[in-house]
Order: sequence, then C-alpha cells, then structure tokens
Amino acid sequence: MPKRKKYPKLPNGYGSIKRLSGKNRTNPYGVYPPTKEFDLNGIPVPQKAICYVDDWYKGFTVLTWYRNGEYYEGREKELSSDSDELKRQIIGILSKFNQGQREVADQKTFGEIYQEYYRWKFQKPHDHTEKKTSMENSMRAAYKNCSAIHNIPFRSLTANDLQEVVDNCPRKHSSLELILILFHQMYAYVEANDLTDKDYSKFVKINRSDDDEHGEPFTESDLEILWKHQDNETIEMLLIMCYSGFRISAYQSMKTNLEERYFQGGVKTAAGKDRIVPIHSAIIPLVQRRLDRRGSYLPDSVQAFRKSMYASLSLLGLKKHTPHDCRHTFSMLCDKYGVMENDKKTMLGHAFSDVTNKVYRHRELEELRNQIEKIKVCR
Repeated sequence: MPKRKKYPKLPNGYGSIKRLSGKNRTNPYGVYPPTKEFDLNGIPVPQKAICYVDDWYKGFTVLTWYRNGEYYEGREKELSSDSDELKRQIIGILSKFNQGQREVADQKTFGEIYQEYYRWKFQKPHDHTEKKTSMENSMRAAYKNCSAIHNIPFRSLTANDLQEVVDNCPRKHSSLELILILFHQMYAYVEANDLTDKDYSKFVKINRSDDDEHGEPFTESDLEILWKHQDNETIEMLLIMCYSGFRISAYQSMKTNLEERYFQGGVKTAAGKDRIVPIHSAIIPLVQRRLDRRGSYLPDSVQAFRKSMYASLSLLGLKKHTPHDCRHTFSMLCDKYGVMENDKKTMLGHAFSDVTNKVYRHRELEELRNQIEKIKVCR
C-alpha cells in the first residue's frame, strides 16, 4: 500500500486540511476553518467544512482567502492545479514561518497562554469590566489557583508540574475540578495552535477524597409531586437527574444514544469520566422531549438552572434542594429497590477500592439496564 503524501504543517490557528476516507472521491480534501469551541473535556466541537477540493495546495489557497475575507462559496472552482514551482515556494514559506512560530511558542509562559486562551474562549480581554458569565468566573478562579506555574514556559510543563498544582491547592474539591477543566481547555487550545508537544492534562487527577458528597435526597412523596408537574421544563430536568445520577456539570457535555437508550458522560474522576448509564424507561419521553425542544440538557448556565430550580420547588411547596441532591436521590432509589451495590457504584461513577472490581469488573449495558429498571417510579 503506497504511503500517504506528507504536506507542510499549517501555521498556528490557520485552519486545517484533512484527507477524507474513501478511494473514489473527486474532492478528497476537506478544508476546515480554525477551531472555535471545545467542550469541558477539551474535545473540539466539530466545524463545518468551508469546501472540498482535489488538491492540498488548493486547500491552502482557500484557507488563505478565508482568513483574508476573500473567500466566497464556490470560489475554489476557479483554481487550476498549482505548478511544482509554486508548491515549492509554499513549502519554503511555511517551513520558515513554522520555525519562527516554534521559537516564539517556546518562550510563552502559562500565564501568557492563559491570556490568549481567555481572549479566544470568551472573545474579550482578561481585564474586561463588563459582567462575566459563570464559566468566565470559574476559569478566572481556577487560574488564580495555578499561581505556582504562571511564569513557567508552557511547553516545558510536565504532568508532574500540573499534578503538583492540584495536590498543593488547599481549596475544596470543587475548586480542584475547575483547575482540571481549565487544564483540559487550555491544552485543547494550545494543541489546536501547535503550541505544545503533548496534552499532559489528561494525566492529572484529584488525589483527595470528595468533600461535597453530602446532601439530602428528595423523598418519594416529593418525587410524586415532581412527576405531577413533569411538563414544567425545570421539573423535567430534575426528574432526569434523579433517575440517572450524574452531577449537574456532566449534563453540559452529555452524550445521549436514544436508539440504544443510554447516557454517556461524567467529568469528575477517572472512574466517573465518560461512563455509560442506561436511561430509565420512565424518563425516556422526558429526555426525548428536552433534546427535541432545546437541543441539549443545559443550554443556559448551571447558575441559571439553580435559580429556576429553587423558584420552581418553592412554588410547589417543596423544601429547598440543590442539584446535587438529585444524585443523592438516585443513590437512595438504588438502595430502596435493591440495585446491586457494585452496579450502583458503577452508575454513580464511584471508584472501587478492591482490585477485583477495580481491574476486572466489566458490566454489560443490558445488565446495568436490568438493575436500573428495578427502580419503581412514584406517580
């Protein structure tokens, strides 16, 4: 099988040109604009292609037009195959440009990269005075807790350096989670712009026991009232959370497979990340309805949902609960209806302390579904 031709590395933030799979494509190269958004795990949100072309160098020309505001739909059809001399010139220019960028990138500190990330992520300077979103404030707070590495060149940082920041932070567990989110998003940004050699954030973990696993579950009489008001959007979301067990932050990037009826998500620990939890049959209509209506579980901020939640519970005459109480409710329901302890821990994303379960435990989706369906719904 012949080796695929190698092309020059594009400048940071220039966009990308991807060779698509399949042998018989007329235009096998997809031309994509620079990445603009990442989820909480640092995974790029897919971008729509600008166009498709039959030659990599045509793709480079399209990107140049696009960056200069000179591209319009269909303009790529004006291009003829580039001469070998022009290709050599492009390769030479890109080689010198990338070398210069590498030298500059080697000197950038964690703090300087943060400033770039902040402007890119929130489209405003770091010291902007207008009202900030909850995510902005969270990332600013996380950055302050990384002061030990503010002045260290970003490219020289290792997993050990990042781990020390988390281990030495005296703040609560929730603050450590925000540091991890910041690391993930910053490394996603620098990878997209070729400012690092490796994503060390994925090796960092929280080595401290969770200090926010407290709360009070909804009672079964509370749940009966919630089910009677399931048409309310806020109550709808509360019921989804009570019968699935994820932390509220997980729903911001939750993946849902309605055909096979399961959630995939979790952003906190190694055991909880990207875990699969069956969708309880009682909430499938709620999940379908919410996704059809809003496109996601929490299109607004978590703080906005909290305010709506408190107001809705007050109107129903129920005592104040936090979103985390939904997770405790799921745990309570598992205990009440005899869900196996290890399956409950798997679905809640709790780590196993014994080697047998930690290393060898693999539960099939249908086995977990049989367990979660033991939970009866109080209507």
